[in-house]
Amino acid sequence: MADAQFGKQTASTVRYGKQTGTTSTISGHKVLRQTYTLLAITLIWSAFAAVTSMMLNPPHMVALMCMLGGFGMLFFLNKVANSAKALYWVFAFTGLMGFALGPMLNSYIMSSASGSFHIFQALSTTGAIFLSLSGYTLISKKDFSFMGGFLMVGLWVVIGAIVFNLIASLMGYHISGFHMAISSMVVFLMSGLIMFDTSRILHGGETNYVRATVSLYLSIYNLFIHLLAIFGFAND
Repeated sequence: MADAQFGKQTASTVRYGKQTGTTSTISGHKVLRQTYTLLAITLIWSAFAAVTSMMLNPPHMVALMCMLGGFGMLFFLNKVANSAKALYWVFAFTGLMGFALGPMLNSYIMSSASGSFHIFQALSTTGAIFLSLSGYTLISKKDFSFMGGFLMVGLWVVIGAIVFNLIASLMGYHISGFHMAISSMVVFLMSGLIMFDTSRILHGGETNYVRATVSLYLSIYNLFIHLLAIFGFAND
């Protein structure tokens, strides 16, 4: 009797575990669809803001203020991510970040005859990397949560390298190839973050599609900027 009762409990536990896993998977796919939909819309909106900025051609200081304002908005976005007004702040954030790109893109176009090609090259490569890495993560269904610690350490290393390079530049020291090394590391880290974030959404580690969208947007944004820097560096 005890064995039979234990068998029933075990079977019930197995069925419950399967139901929980199935529910988690369904929830993950739902958040993923919401995230990709919002991400596509915000990328289009950000591109529109960038083109508008290129036409207006504001001073670089204005672009810098927009970018700093966008990053400052991230803290507020994290607090309101579960509210209905979060979408308004997402569009404000991505609009500012897109507008901040205008002067930089104009500089690339004016600096050389191949500037427009470099922008297209960086844009298409960014799209190819994102689609291939996201596709691989979704098809393989691998859990890349183990990469979290490595990616966090890598981000702090990159931030330290950028600060060091900025201080060195202000002091009149220019280390040849250091920009290239930083951009290459950022491309590597952003690629890892795309897989990490996609995996977290898929396996239920991130259930808020607003936060998921912002995270993937930043990975794509930084990937594009630093690929553009690499292609520009390779040309000159």
